[in-house]
Amino acid sequence: MATLLLSQRNFESHVTPAGHPERSERIRAVEQALSRERFSGLIRRDAPSADLSLAELVHDKDYLGILTRARPAEGIGRIDEDTFISSRSLEAAATALGAGLAGLEAVALGEARNAFCAVRPPGHHAEIDRPMGFCLVNTIAVVAREAQRKFGAERVAIVDFDVHHGNGTEDIFKDDPTVFYASSHQMPLYPGTGSPSFTGVGNIVNVALAAGSGTEAMREAYDGHILPALEAFHPDILLVSAGFDADYRDPLAGLNWRPEDFAWVTGRLMEVADRVCDGRIVSMLEGGYDREGLATGVAAHVEMLMGAG
Repeated sequence: MATLLLSQRNFESHVTPAGHPERSERIRAVEQALSRERFSGLIRRDAPSADLSLAELVHDKDYLGILTRARPAEGIGRIDEDTFISSRSLEAAATALGAGLAGLEAVALGEARNAFCAVRPPGHHAEIDRPMGFCLVNTIAVVAREAQRKFGAERVAIVDFDVHHGNGTEDIFKDDPTVFYASSHQMPLYPGTGSPSFTGVGNIVNVALAAGSGTEAMREAYDGHILPALEAFHPDILLVSAGFDADYRDPLAGLNWRPEDFAWVTGRLMEVADRVCDGRIVSMLEGGYDREGLATGVAAHVEMLMGAG
């Protein structure tokens, strides 16, 4: 089986202010990187639009109301200091969710070995009752719930290698022993959460990485902490919050990861997934704000998913 690439054709519908790190050029950089000949074996599909009411699976009942009231008829509205919503942002959010759900369905039904979703806006900072950190809807959390609700997964794992802690994903699942969440992240750094001492109900693993650290610390985080816990949890499917802002060039952080580090962590996650859940992985783009760093990181990640690493 091949790797499925789900692209979001309306990614430009979500408009942010000039100079904002989370902007449409990010997806263009990813598309250009994945247009090279070595990615010709990908199954490529456009993301469908999903029903955003599915957000109620993980967010408060009035959460979409918060977003709708913040959305301007024209131009750009501001939710908080860093988070913006434009007139068509919810259309982009709906196709970002649609990508995740289509990837889930293809992998769950055996149509693809694994899937990567090139989408924006990101989602892992969106909490139960609050959009924040560039994020509007916690897409990967909705996908996790749909894996349980629609495809009967009893245990779902989410591993997050974005440089920023996924406070929203942790907030949603911190009391749920059926969902495992593990994060490697720079600390201290926005959003200020992700203490290694916090373990939820035994389902949360946080590993803090010091600014300036690179390959050695990252491999210890995964080989020493995250991967053993993931394997012990024995999920039915593995979801990945794939942020590429741990790249050494990223302007919003200070880790020292290289493309080969993203390839390594992807390969190690695949090894565990092969042992515990028949290799079923759905990966969704989160952060990554240096376009070259994002492009090379995504290329390394997807090439490994394809089995070419």
